Amino acid sequence: MGEKIKIVFFDTKNYDKEIFDKANEQYKYNIEYLETKLNIISADLVKGAYAVCIFVNDKVDADVIEKLVRNNIKLVILRCAGYNNIELKAAFEKIHVARVSAYSPNAIAEHTIALLLTLTRNIHKAYNRVREGNFLLNGLVGRNLYEKTAGIIGTGKIGKITAEILLGFGMNVVAYDKFPSETWASEKNVEYMDLETLCKQSDVISLHSPLTKDTYHLINEHLLSLMKKDVCIVNTGRGALIDTRSLINALKKKCIGGAALDVYEEEELYFFEDKSLSAIEDDVLARLLTFPNVIITGHQAFLTNEALKAIAETSLGNVRDFVEKNIIPNEICYYCDKNNCIKETLKRCW
Repeated sequence: MGEKIKIVFFDTKNYDKEIFDKANEQYKYNIEYLETKLNIISADLVKGAYAVCIFVNDKVDADVIEKLVRNNIKLVILRCAGYNNIELKAAFEKIHVARVSAYSPNAIAEHTIALLLTLTRNIHKAYNRVREGNFLLNGLVGRNLYEKTAGIIGTGKIGKITAEILLGFGMNVVAYDKFPSETWASEKNVEYMDLETLCKQSDVISLHSPLTKDTYHLINEHLLSLMKKDVCIVNTGRGALIDTRSLINALKKKCIGGAALDVYEEEELYFFEDKSLSAIEDDVLARLLTFPNVIITGHQAFLTNEALKAIAETSLGNVRDFVEKNIIPNEICYYCDKNNCIKETLKRCW
């Protein structure tokens, strides 16, 4: 049956093709890789396919969903954990949606720590200096993390792993989550607190929340005004968790110590693409890049061999389970999302 199943991949890169071709050896699906992102125009390219596979910057709104349905697409697979780019209400009872719920939380957490250490110890500046033969240490004075306070916003799998690594550094860890994991917190000596208190007390703030209506611009002008003058903010979650313009204002006024970002709220125009031969037309992103105390990586945190392998295996496994077993362990839908019940059973939502 696998030979008859066609899957169209959108926004694919060479590493996607390599890892999915390897994983597909056992399934033998007919995979078509497209470099273009999924949108209302490119949705016409799915004719004859059974499923589409998308990434974080593909936009699947109501109009795109209607076109996918008209083209007899039965399943949308996200090769990522986040799903804020899907209009779940429009998809409900029309097309099934499945994600990779947990591919490698360690990859994200470890990148978070790499960004934090780079920012607090000026590794990026030192690297560039030494390559130019400059071994002066002026301007490279960093700060210890030991005995400082780290605030973790969002204590899902990634947030918990990040917290545990920072505990290993000898940091005091506090946390905020709408649905706190009290047992874990008690075992690890992590204190939950309200968001304002966390922002006031933390020397480091790391964001790991999903992007929802409630968390959009979670870090805003008000919360930035409460933070310590030397706080370091790290975001490996979703770009729109931070109001970027407010962040820029805080950086300009030297109200915070710095920021390390693997995500950006308007990243779909730049991230995952080579823009080195053209000027950056996004004035907000261009301004961020001028700050010496800002580090930006291009949504790289997930990019490890282990994570890519897990993404490919889970994504294609979602298709297999849907086709052969009439179940989707990783299904998401409007009903589940509204009721916060992403199913523990292996039944389809509808």
